[in-house]
Amino acid sequence: MKTDLFASRHIGIRENDLPHMFQYIGVENLEQLMYETIPDDIRLKEPLDLDTAMSEHEFLSHIQELGEKNKVFKSYIGLGYHESLLPSVIKRNILENPGWYTAYTPYQAEVAQGRLEALLNFQTMVCDLTGMELANASLLDESTAAAEAMTMLFDLRSRDQKKQEVLKFFVSEDVLPQTLAVLKTRSKPLNIELVVGSYEDFTFGDDFYGALLQYPGKYGQIHDLSTFIAKANEKDIKVAVAADLMSLVMLTPPGEFGADVVVGTTQRFGIPLGYGGPHAAYFATRDAFKRSIPGRIIGRTKDLDGKPALRMALQTREQHIKRDKATSNICTAQVLLAVMAGMYAVYHGPKGLQYIAGKIHRSAHTLSESLKAMGVEQLNDQYFDTLLIKADTSLIKPVAEKAGVNFLYIDGETLSVAVNEATSLKDVQHIIGIFSEALGKDGVEVNELSAGLSFSEAIKRKSAFLENEIFNTYHSETELMRYMKKLERKDLALNHSMISLGSCTMKLNAASEMLPLSMARWANIHPFAPVEQAEGYQYILKKLADDLSVITGFAGTSLQPNSGAQGEYAGLMTIRAYHESRGEAHRDVCLIPASAHGTNPASAVMAGMKVVVTKTDQNGNIDLKDLEEKVEKHSENLAALMVTYPSTHGVFESSIRKITQMIHDHGGQVYMDGANMNAQVGLTNPATIGADVCHLNLHKTFAIPHGGGGPGVGPICVAEQLVPFLPGNPVISTGGEKAIEAISAAPWGSSLVCLISYGYIKMLGVNGLTNATKMAILNANYIKGRLANKFDVLYTGERGRAAHEMIIDCRPFKQKGIEVTDIAKRLMDYGFHAPTVSFPVAGTLMIEPTESESLDELDRFCDAMLAIRSEIDAGSEDAPNPVLKNAPHTLDMLTSNDWDFPYSREEAAYPLPYVQENKFWPTVRRVDEAYGDRNLICTCAPIEAYAEA
Repeated sequence: MKTDLFASRHIGIRENDLPHMFQYIGVENLEQLMYETIPDDIRLKEPLDLDTAMSEHEFLSHIQELGEKNKVFKSYIGLGYHESLLPSVIKRNILENPGWYTAYTPYQAEVAQGRLEALLNFQTMVCDLTGMELANASLLDESTAAAEAMTMLFDLRSRDQKKQEVLKFFVSEDVLPQTLAVLKTRSKPLNIELVVGSYEDFTFGDDFYGALLQYPGKYGQIHDLSTFIAKANEKDIKVAVAADLMSLVMLTPPGEFGADVVVGTTQRFGIPLGYGGPHAAYFATRDAFKRSIPGRIIGRTKDLDGKPALRMALQTREQHIKRDKATSNICTAQVLLAVMAGMYAVYHGPKGLQYIAGKIHRSAHTLSESLKAMGVEQLNDQYFDTLLIKADTSLIKPVAEKAGVNFLYIDGETLSVAVNEATSLKDVQHIIGIFSEALGKDGVEVNELSAGLSFSEAIKRKSAFLENEIFNTYHSETELMRYMKKLERKDLALNHSMISLGSCTMKLNAASEMLPLSMARWANIHPFAPVEQAEGYQYILKKLADDLSVITGFAGTSLQPNSGAQGEYAGLMTIRAYHESRGEAHRDVCLIPASAHGTNPASAVMAGMKVVVTKTDQNGNIDLKDLEEKVEKHSENLAALMVTYPSTHGVFESSIRKITQMIHDHGGQVYMDGANMNAQVGLTNPATIGADVCHLNLHKTFAIPHGGGGPGVGPICVAEQLVPFLPGNPVISTGGEKAIEAISAAPWGSSLVCLISYGYIKMLGVNGLTNATKMAILNANYIKGRLANKFDVLYTGERGRAAHEMIIDCRPFKQKGIEVTDIAKRLMDYGFHAPTVSFPVAGTLMIEPTESESLDELDRFCDAMLAIRSEIDAGSEDAPNPVLKNAPHTLDMLTSNDWDFPYSREEAAYPLPYVQENKFWPTVRRVDEAYGDRNLICTCAPIEAYAEA
């Protein structure tokens, strides 16, 4: 084995495994399998034009050298981004720990109690600080959270308002510029008219349904918003407030002065700047709106023994079920970052946060008083951390930049300075020195931070927060380390066993790909710093975008969308802009196959399109006759077809080029969902099949870890005619010549984690990337071969092959009283996370092994599935096998004095010999979903409240 070849470490199958696997599959060699899987007319004839592979050592040297090109200035730019201090204990034990970053979204609650508790802590922190009753378990960034508030309130508008063709939404001129840009993007397709102005002299008309305020304002001024909100409430107009979470430690929370929604970012709670992300946004609202809140909510429930348990609550709100009736297309959250932010609050507790917020405020106050003493005018009369300064910026800027400092330059005579947690007394003196030198004024020496308060007593926070014991216990490093380990042990992640989730591609997140995230020269750059200070980032982002364009066969790429669902939306918005540019704004019909991801129809509706569903045939393919009829019917108004390829059913449909040509012949564009790109890279691509735009899930195909449900990145790659419409940003110029408004807050989205995908492509190289795709297809077909006589594979290609995933049909087992959920839960006893359950077909499991798994691990999984099939066969319709019905089995059950089950403890806990070597214990029994929805508790309520419910 070549020890310097990264592909041999990333890909789990060894050369000597192949003959054995070919025998099960029924092929002579790998090329025969590829021929029988992928239609010949879409196979690439030449290798991708990509670099050859770097070794891991070469890559780490390369990334270190590129990092040196980044100039890490002290940035006091603000605008929603501030340097923060990530405690090393959280950095080492969560950010750098595969037990946390390789876990999947906690749909299977019994093996996710650790993450669920960490997210419940996050929700509690947000509710306490905002003064609201309910919070979700994170959104993508502050700007998209504000847009979600706008659309949620739109959905909640009154019956009379729903009759109006156009409704208005007031936006304070004080909101962050990137937030306003995202609001413009989101409002246009929904016929929401944004009215931007001063909240102080604004009068609502009857055609307004909601408003958004910023607290404190974008340049630091704090306003008392209570009068405005009271006036809005009188007219039944709902108000959202975008609030700085750290400031709420000291300021009256918006919930206490009547806000209906509070949004913002938790980036200040220990999350690196990362040139724009990933950062967990927060979204808090009233309990009355619990069925409308976007994203995921963690709630309390009980298990089969009546013991407390956690799970994702109210999942029927999600777009997978509501599809085109959904008001949001949210799929990825920012779970890993939310966990870190929640732990920051756990570690510091209320007193620690008061100290941190107090120090930030005293630094700002000291700086303001010092500048005033020098004769420099400071315009904000009430502020938390940001000063608005009147001075000649042409004098300030060169001196500041020479000193390694960034301020926000608003115009020729105004700038703002936003201090932060990392600002020391020495830094305050440094800033004073810059103004002294630039303006030719005598400096002021500061020896300590002054204790003054720079806002009125009326808006000073008086209510307590974070009183729960979880925030008042783990304040030493030893205690927090043990608490995080306790939670980690409750979660089944990729560092324990294969997670074979169809459509989610849970592959290896290699250590060498992850290491750069901890490097200071990548972590600490403000997204609005001058681009010349981010030369290393600019090189990587351009190179990554270029490589993704090559892989997809397209002409251009935008890295801005920071989730797959957001990539869908961005792609559809570029299509919409393209049609408008050609005088064809009437094209608004989007055709979507019935088998599509639930986010597809939700994204189409958000983009202002009308969804027309097309049928699938008995083989799971797009029904060509039905498609043709609907294309003909809607020809004049056809905007797009959304298609997943290979299909959501795990099949390379041979008619794909005929389908895409049909759409083009009728004036439409083809959007390809990139969820299954792991079966395409190096073998075919979206351009070859005839698509015009696709999004890529970098957290699937390109190795960014799922982190328990995020970070995700969903860049879009587009054909030449769509390049001019790639999304822009109001602060840093990016995107196409006719750029649509921003899709997310930061110019290049979640830039920090793009380093992972860059490393993945560089270390695999052209040959490794192609081979990874082949091995993903090989592994899926091997599992299919091993399970063939005991489980029916629902759909295959014309030559009987699966793509990189397959759907096995569990519906026949109902005759024995066994549901697909029973199989999913029983797999936990065998040490495995369940594959994707009941998607895209109810009563099925969708299995995707990825290229990262070894033959031994594939065999363990197959052995488990075959053993479960034997357990199913042992039961009957009258007496279904109780070992399946009682799964999963906990350590409490196995060590109890009482054992009333008709099978042995060994059969329950150790059904196969390999389980004894590495047993994973679920910490709760099967959770009661319905009870949790009937008794919704979504914060760290005291146990008495749980008992009362």
